[in-house]
Amino acid sequence: MTDNHQTDRSHPPQGPLAALAKELPDWLETSRIQASSGRVASYIPELAGAPYNALGITVLDGQGVSVSAGDAELRFTMQSISKVFTLLLALIDHGEDGVFTKVGMEPTGDDFNSMVKLEIVVPGIPFNPLINAGAISISSLIKGATPKEKSERVLAFFRDLAGDSSLAYNEAVYRSEAATANRNRSIAYLLKANRVLEGDVEDVLEVYFKHCAIEVTCGHIARMALVLAYDGTDPLTGRQLIPRRYVQIAKTFMITCGMYNASGEFAIRAGLPAKSGVSGGILTLVPGRYGIGVVGPALNDKGNSTAGVHLLETISQAMDWSIF
Repeated sequence: MTDNHQTDRSHPPQGPLAALAKELPDWLETSRIQASSGRVASYIPELAGAPYNALGITVLDGQGVSVSAGDAELRFTMQSISKVFTLLLALIDHGEDGVFTKVGMEPTGDDFNSMVKLEIVVPGIPFNPLINAGAISISSLIKGATPKEKSERVLAFFRDLAGDSSLAYNEAVYRSEAATANRNRSIAYLLKANRVLEGDVEDVLEVYFKHCAIEVTCGHIARMALVLAYDGTDPLTGRQLIPRRYVQIAKTFMITCGMYNASGEFAIRAGLPAKSGVSGGILTLVPGRYGIGVVGPALNDKGNSTAGVHLLETISQAMDWSIF
């Protein structure tokens, strides 16, 4: 298995991908302009140095043919994109009943790091697994005797999905987030007080911060998205990596909650399951066809890439990729 995140020159794009390859550079440069209206995340200090006007994309099909444009080789940390896959691992570990006693299934309408509803809505569990409170709860469910063992299982799972055994944590980003995550620490202790969180709070947060700090490129994200596009099967190897039912659950959350409290707007304008992260990454997919990875570090006020969102909306509308 190769780890080629550029356009596969030995198998040039055909059909829709060929049309995309022709138009993509111009669409990307038009969308890049939108970066000027956003700001790079700085509440995790190590993220503040990202190039604000960078924009890259990789689209990968089920035959292993990819099309990339812009800054597709820029390395960035997964941040909240990782929440989709820790949810899937927790479902594999505990099943639906075991997971959904700890997190709900509904959008919040609140900011991704809000803790308001943990106090005012009974029974005090996070509304869904893609907000910070939910993802922290999910991190506590990953099987393993120690935080190190849990994190190693997460990384091994992500490597399998990305098709790259060298995938690793960005230690500087991990330490930066761990040192400054006062709000996430508050959320975790409130979850512990609500008897939602399993295990020691600091141990759980170590697992959470580490999976957010896994470093990737657009190609890695596209490959991981491709597995979701094919309902848990890696079409490049034929291996079933995730039960189909759990992928259905994850994709539903991506539609309803994946773009923070702009998920409804993105669903209307792009019509694709997606998950964003505050490093500027976006994972999205066209079911049964493509996995897509995007990075654009400048964010809007909802925490989503300004240029990345614009590019995906442009592509989806032009290529008629909306699932609706």
